[in-house]
Amino acid sequence: MIHVEDWAEIRRLHRAEGLSARAVARQLGISRNTVLRALASERAPQYRRAPKGSAVDAVEPAIRELLKATPTMPATVIAERIGWNRGMTVLKERVRELRPAYLPVDPVSRTVYQPGELAQCDLWFPDADIPLGYGQSGRPPVLVIVSGYSRVITARMLPSRTTGDLIDGHWRLLADGWQAVPKMLVWDNEAGVGKGRLTSEFAAFAGLLAVKIHLCRPRDPEAKGLVERANGYLETSFLPGRTFTGPDGFNAQLTAWLQIANRRMHRSIAARPVDRWEADRAAMLAVPPVTPPHWWRFSTRLGRDHYIRVDTNDYSVHPRAIGRTVMVRSDTEEVTVTCGDDIVARHARCWARHQSLTDPEHAAAAAVLRGEVIHQQAARAATARAAMLAPDSLGIEVEQRELGTYDRMFTLIEGGAGKEDT
Repeated sequence: MIHVEDWAEIRRLHRAEGLSARAVARQLGISRNTVLRALASERAPQYRRAPKGSAVDAVEPAIRELLKATPTMPATVIAERIGWNRGMTVLKERVRELRPAYLPVDPVSRTVYQPGELAQCDLWFPDADIPLGYGQSGRPPVLVIVSGYSRVITARMLPSRTTGDLIDGHWRLLADGWQAVPKMLVWDNEAGVGKGRLTSEFAAFAGLLAVKIHLCRPRDPEAKGLVERANGYLETSFLPGRTFTGPDGFNAQLTAWLQIANRRMHRSIAARPVDRWEADRAAMLAVPPVTPPHWWRFSTRLGRDHYIRVDTNDYSVHPRAIGRTVMVRSDTEEVTVTCGDDIVARHARCWARHQSLTDPEHAAAAAVLRGEVIHQQAARAATARAAMLAPDSLGIEVEQRELGTYDRMFTLIEGGAGKEDT
């Protein structure tokens, strides 16, 4: 076998210099047949080592029979069945080569979304400390929704990942933002939405919107790749270099940035999301004609301290509702407490944790009521003291006993009147 350099020189002498095969062989000192083979070959010579046999060759027919019967049989089980007692690496490589021939064909098709068909949802936790008030900071979740057809992104930071806050976040993004609802919402196994089965609150929310909520199988990130990529886009393009004064400032900056991001060319659809939005929105469902609901609600009997707890924070309630059953309604912005038809508390939602929020009006009313109670207690005590000191003036008859009666009661004398007389 000649080297590549010799092969190239043979072809140059013959084609460029015009030498015959015999002259080239004589000039280079090689045989004429070698020159003829070099001129006949359009490819440079390449050394190939002769294939050597493998120890697996002898058992390959048995491996094929096992894979034919059970294409998914593990290599370790195959080794046991064929009595393999050598290294597993070479056997696993051969099984890996042979297995595709016995597996059913499972091609992956490109997913094409129709207008209004679905939107993918997920939580993004930005790598930034957000001031929450009361000297606290944290990293609250951001609800991200991406439309499948247009690729329009909408997002909003929430106080928590509880069911009530997630539902309220959906309502604000879909009803107030998009003013339309996709026919399907795709969610991963988020506890506030449901794992394997929707929570009762989220099922009610789906019924209100008349949409289907699809819960992905565990460990299946490809099922919501659109929103996963959107989270990465937010992490790399929106977050760097920004500072935030609080959740409201974060949401304001995010909303302004999304208006720009949705106008940029999207490579996978070769279009701008905003250009496909009208067709997408027109095919979506209409928002139900209801007022924004307070999905986090519960009833409780108000105790003497006249505070109710939402999440980890305590909110004051007007003390006139003490002892009565009140209804607590909460969303991502406000906490409202009603007693019948009367609103007895209204507070802005606190994003910090373990705080007590007191309305000055509630504190003043409680102080007045405490003063009245103290006054009433003092009046009753004075009346009781007066009755003890001057019973006749109050028209109360009090029994008059001899002093010896009290001596006997306290065992100061024995035998009663006998010792007293001595």
